[in-house]
Amino acid sequence: MVFGVQHFSIHDGNGVRTNVFLMGCPLRCLWCHNPEGILKTPSLSFSADRCTGCGACFSLCPEVHQTEGEAHILKRENCRGCFECVAVCKGHALEQVGREMTLSEVMDDVMRDKRYYDASGGGVTLSGGEPMSQFEFTKAVLESCREAGINTAMETCGVAPQANYAQILPLVDTFLYDIKESDPALHRQYTGADNALILSNLAFLSESGARIILRCPIIPGLNDRPAHFEFIAALSKKHPGVEGIELMPYHKLGVSKTSRMGLDRQESYEAPSDETAAHWNEAVLAAGGKIVEY
Repeated sequence: MVFGVQHFSIHDGNGVRTNVFLMGCPLRCLWCHNPEGILKTPSLSFSADRCTGCGACFSLCPEVHQTEGEAHILKRENCRGCFECVAVCKGHALEQVGREMTLSEVMDDVMRDKRYYDASGGGVTLSGGEPMSQFEFTKAVLESCREAGINTAMETCGVAPQANYAQILPLVDTFLYDIKESDPALHRQYTGADNALILSNLAFLSESGARIILRCPIIPGLNDRPAHFEFIAALSKKHPGVEGIELMPYHKLGVSKTSRMGLDRQESYEAPSDETAAHWNEAVLAAGGKIVEY
């Protein structure tokens, strides 16, 4: 199950890359910027500002598409997942998010840009969601990329069996490894799980010779603490496999996505200024960490 293939990305590993976004995630981060990738099943997205009121979806599927006054209301609990309403929507207000793709379909898409990978030192990045939630498919994509001579990167939250990481270790050139919170109790509060397994898998990958970039979302008012920046820097010094740190300043994109997807309302935090984000980087550098920029 894939919810997006993004070509010509330059922010998710070295060079020009194609990002494959796989569905399913074991965490429930309060600030999730890809909430459409949390579940493993396709969902119906509705952008009310695009609705023209043409009525086509009401006629096609009155069990799901209803009105309250002038408002277009979706009874998502009645949706059978046929997504026929998407095809008749004249304003493109309705969208199917997520679809099943075969290995061949993914690789056909990936291979379109191989000449750009070769020229730039880029490749393919698996993201999500969490790629390890679809482990067998993730492994198959990585194996196919290796056979095709394509550089691979994988973004992961670290919540998966260590044995699975051991299997894909020879197939991943770079792990983009998420570190979300240093305090175990706060990590559970913010993401739904503590960070013991995450830190254990990080140590395992580093000791096994993996190349690792720490990816650290920084959310104002939650984890923008000096102690957390010091913890991130300490991890980079402790584990020789960590080449550097990429701080990921919070943005509000996930808030609008949850609204369109009919998910529980996501809290909106204050997006940092460029100056604030620069101070965060300086804090990590002052603690002995190394910042990576693409």
